Amino acid sequence: MARNPRAFLDISALFAGIWSEQGGARMILRLAQADVVQLLVSPQVLAELERALRRRAPTELGRLALLLERSAVEVVSTPCEDAVRKWQGLTHHAGDAWIVAAACSSDADYLVTLDREHLLDNAALAQAVPFPIATPGDFLAWYRKRLKDAQ
Repeated sequence: MARNPRAFLDISALFAGIWSEQGGARMILRLAQADVVQLLVSPQVLAELERALRRRAPTELGRLALLLERSAVEVVSTPCEDAVRKWQGLTHHAGDAWIVAAACSSDADYLVTLDREHLLDNAALAQAVPFPIATPGDFLAWYRKRLKDAQ
């Protein structure tokens, strides 16, 4: 049997999954809870997400902890500085370079994001990474097609 798909979630996707009970990002968290998708995040994603929640919605910190636990999110290793520098040239954003470097070093099948400026609309980056970079909805469409093809 093939392993579960490994989806790396950036800050925007993970925040959307926590903030809204509807939508693709929350559905991805539910798929992880059902143990059919493995979610990956980096320590940088968690730290930035915690800072964002403390500023915008401190009461949601408990929900973050609960959703991460239920979804069995795997926290991957922090990427090395050389890897981050490599990706900074393509993302043109230091924070997103950390995300891409962590996703690449984690054996991810997909990078899920809502960041159009640095990730989704970056054609050069899309050609350089070994996995698709797309929205939660795109990931879900890919996952459904994968299930259908397996039948």
